[in-house]
Amino acid sequence: MNTHQLFQQTQRQRVSDGEFMPILDQTDSQPTLILVWPQLGDFDTLEYAWWINNGREMLNDLQIQVRAIGIGDRNAGKAFCHYTQFPEADLFLDPTAELHRQLNLYPGLQAKLPGFSAKQNSWLNLLLMCAGIGSPGTLKEVFRGYIGDRSAPQLIDPESTIKAGPLPALTGSSFNVVGTGHQRPFELATLRLRNMSEVLNNWKTYVPDVTYITQRGGTFLFDAAGELSYQHRDRGILGFAETMSNPLAFLTP
Repeated sequence: MNTHQLFQQTQRQRVSDGEFMPILDQTDSQPTLILVWPQLGDFDTLEYAWWINNGREMLNDLQIQVRAIGIGDRNAGKAFCHYTQFPEADLFLDPTAELHRQLNLYPGLQAKLPGFSAKQNSWLNLLLMCAGIGSPGTLKEVFRGYIGDRSAPQLIDPESTIKAGPLPALTGSSFNVVGTGHQRPFELATLRLRNMSEVLNNWKTYVPDVTYITQRGGTFLFDAAGELSYQHRDRGILGFAETMSNPLAFLTP
């Protein structure tokens, strides 16, 4: 069974109506971008959804439909879609990361300490990955969020107001003191802080089971004939794209 067939034959619960549906309909005949996400409360998932929403016009121009599968239950899916504005009808749920295993996606660091429970080991592995252990590129990407990136686009409109507690509300124009037209210092870090604040304030909703918090995801792009034209398999936290400065760069020649 190839990857396209796997998505056609895999049924998961859809957030919009709670129905169990194939991720891909066998009658689909347009290019499809399938995002297999980690936990719905994961840094990568929330940030990837932000890029998808900002790239909707390009995706529509290319006539690419989007489907996503995240780890969590329907309450997590509802909260995620409300916060990110990702369409509920396009998000499916895989509470135990079964599909991730079928796709051989990186499960994350799997160290086990004697005397630790499975959940305690999950937390330990997540903390180690956040420190870059078993998660290549994570620290570099964290630093990029603070120092800025002239090869990346500007992320926050001057008129926008960003609430990222515990910081006071910031307007997008606050970042203009260090330039415009590119990712400014602390701009991406502020968006990540906003995501972190949202999840920590609603932790049990976003992460109903910590067993799978280290699991990484993948990106799969199929053409209209169902042929796989691009894939990316995440190697670590904040590594959900081949080009993190422009995660949707693979869509353009």
